[in-house]
Amino acid sequence: MYALSVTADLGGVTNLRPDDSEANPFWYTFKLQCTSCRETHPNWVGVNRFDQNEMSGSRGEANFVFKCKNCKRESSATIKAAPTAYEQAEPAKPKNILEFDCRGLEFTDFKPDGEWLAEGLESGSKFTGIELTDGEWFDYDEKAGDEVSIKDIKWEIKRA
Repeated sequence: MYALSVTADLGGVTNLRPDDSEANPFWYTFKLQCTSCRETHPNWVGVNRFDQNEMSGSRGEANFVFKCKNCKRESSATIKAAPTAYEQAEPAKPKNILEFDCRGLEFTDFKPDGEWLAEGLESGSKFTGIELTDGEWFDYDEKAGDEVSIKDIKWEIKRA
């Protein structure tokens, strides 16, 4: 089992999470490496927890099935559950927000493409359509009358 962990400085917001529902699935974007030949796939790949793909030889289904161009081995990855929200903390602490089971491949890097959600820490204001690809986000919370932000974001993939 592996986990995607995030550490971020949340200013005035909490419950940071991907906008991920069956009606609007989030595509988790990773770099991957084949565990057989150690070849790193040149492109980013997208994994969606609602997709079910057949594995060859009727070995069941996975969210992501990949065949290595180098060694021709088939590998798979399955996201285990819905993402967990990252809550505001002082100081910022790493938290696993997504768990996945990889067989024959390893995710080596994560890119936060897609839209994220958060809530005002004191106000409960809903923030949607948050983009984290630049590594930071700033907005204004009308209810709280203050600026809100997400900064110093660090993504890490580790064994769970």
